[in-house]
Amino acid sequence: MKSVTIGRALRLVALGFLMLGAEGARPLAALSSAEPDDPNRPGAIDTSGVPVVPQDVLDRLAQYQNMRSADFAGWSPDGNGILIQTRFGNSVQVHRVYTPGGRREQITFLDEPVSGRFIPKAADGGILLSMSKGGNENNQVYYLDRAAYRTVLLTDGKSRNLLGPVEQSGARMIVHSNLRNGRDTDLYVADTRKPDTVQLLQQADGEYWTATDWSADGGRLLLNRYVSINESYPALFHIADKRREALPVPGEGKVAFGTLVFSKDGRSAYVTTDAKSEFLQLARLDLTSLKYDWLVEDIPWDVTDVEVDDTTGAAAFTVNEDGASRLLLLDDKKPRELKLPLGIVGSLEFSPDGKHLGFSLARPDAPADAYSVRIADGELTRWTYSEVGGLNPANFIIPEPVQFSSFDGRQIPAYYYRPRTASSDAPAAVLVQIHGGPESQYRPLFSGVTQYMVGEMGIAVICPNVRGSAGYGKTYLKLDNAELREDSVKDVGALLDWVKTRPELDSARVAVTGGSYGGYMVLASLVNFPERIKAGIDIVGIGNFITFMERTSPYRQDLRRAEYGDERKPEMKAFFEKINPAGRVDKIRSALLVAHGLNDPRVPFFEAQQMAEKVRAAGRPVWTVYADNEGHGFAKKDNRDYLTAVEVLFLKENLK
Repeated sequence: MKSVTIGRALRLVALGFLMLGAEGARPLAALSSAEPDDPNRPGAIDTSGVPVVPQDVLDRLAQYQNMRSADFAGWSPDGNGILIQTRFGNSVQVHRVYTPGGRREQITFLDEPVSGRFIPKAADGGILLSMSKGGNENNQVYYLDRAAYRTVLLTDGKSRNLLGPVEQSGARMIVHSNLRNGRDTDLYVADTRKPDTVQLLQQADGEYWTATDWSADGGRLLLNRYVSINESYPALFHIADKRREALPVPGEGKVAFGTLVFSKDGRSAYVTTDAKSEFLQLARLDLTSLKYDWLVEDIPWDVTDVEVDDTTGAAAFTVNEDGASRLLLLDDKKPRELKLPLGIVGSLEFSPDGKHLGFSLARPDAPADAYSVRIADGELTRWTYSEVGGLNPANFIIPEPVQFSSFDGRQIPAYYYRPRTASSDAPAAVLVQIHGGPESQYRPLFSGVTQYMVGEMGIAVICPNVRGSAGYGKTYLKLDNAELREDSVKDVGALLDWVKTRPELDSARVAVTGGSYGGYMVLASLVNFPERIKAGIDIVGIGNFITFMERTSPYRQDLRRAEYGDERKPEMKAFFEKINPAGRVDKIRSALLVAHGLNDPRVPFFEAQQMAEKVRAAGRPVWTVYADNEGHGFAKKDNRDYLTAVEVLFLKENLK
């Protein structure tokens, strides 16, 4: 049973020379002054203030940039191997692996990053693909006909279409789409192989509903209405008469639901919810009596993914324990832990015969790879062996979990990558890396770039989970909401204080980096701690919450207002005007690097423009890196490699 999981964070423009903003479309050449010719700069990228990247920087980075990972994407319906997603060219493509450790057979050859999954019970090996263009996130769903060697577009080619649960027979799929009005995400049902079959099931009416699982009999869906990371509402949807039945919410006040999946017989549902705890706990909800049976109450961490075996009815689930994963099997209500190496587990799926459980495992000292475990005895099998650029894995640094005290006495968790060369005699420069979200969490995933900075450059990298981060309870999640926004920035100040107490760290050489909301945190840190930070790297970040809310894609506006506050209310608008980095650039003393994709539907390109222009006008040095074929982040390898080289050069110049 492959379900769609909604975790505590909701995870989830035209192409070419377009930007999101009031000024309309302009070619990149008009956005910045002429730059020195750099033969290594991709054609899709335009820069301002950026010098030519020295060849020695590019050469030493090359090995760290040529690492690969492999994500498990499901079992073949005939039991003959698995599907994975990995990159051999410029973008991630779909591959098939027939035996553990065997060759990776590439089966998609597209310019854009693509994800895929097998159609259940598809004797012909048919695959559903999801892909957008140029980072615009207007995903389309395709049918890859392996027998006819052709790819068929199943959605409209224009709107945003997210692939949901697929019926166990393989005949139909759920698509979440805003094709009706460009704003609301409605639920549609469609044939998995035929175009022009998309039919409306449920109209959103201003709410955000997501289908999370499809019953084995094909008659019902489990739905979740997301309001915010702390508030959601489950429901049962009857397909035949398009009737939505609300499911009970236990406890009082606002409650969050994560996973919702049917049991094998469809009489109950496994759900994760924080109704009785600070954390998401696992329960079974009887769909007749509507009573909850709490299955795991003694684990003080979030239960995240849950997967049910269509053959045996067994359930597997993961626990996020301070960023690392535990994998457990629920058999007769008694959880049995399946022992794995330290890492982060995702994409759970039982094999067609129910004897194995497949998943991705990302370790802190190795890229993600595809694994499976035998249910009977827990024997672990590794399916892929991703390359690490010819480097010696023994030299990779494993981060240390640490905590530091903030302004109110609260302990803030972080991961600390300490260079082997750092000492009181030779204190290391520091890079503070702040995650996005804000309802996300830094988890110690392997990063070649981080290993380069720690191992080659001798920079200490510290990744805090400031208040508002997921994974540490619902109270912690709420500590940065609305008017409390800058309390999370104060946590960065507390981290700077902690750095000063460490003799092996140089508190006079500190930089901050972050993407999306993490980009806002970078800019806010530069404004609030101007004398303590030498440089900031803002990647697709928010500079002004008012302009961000006004210009982000319509389907996202209400979701973001639930987290940040409603800019249409005078008191909230006044608060944003008080804290917006774009209105406080006179306080910035640090060097700044701004990177953004022109097609970004989440944080519009205008946010990068206004920050870079204002900081530069205030007399501070600014480097900009803009890509006309990217969106919310740089997904194409050539663009990403160049940006990484620019970041390295920027840190070399400003941290000396």
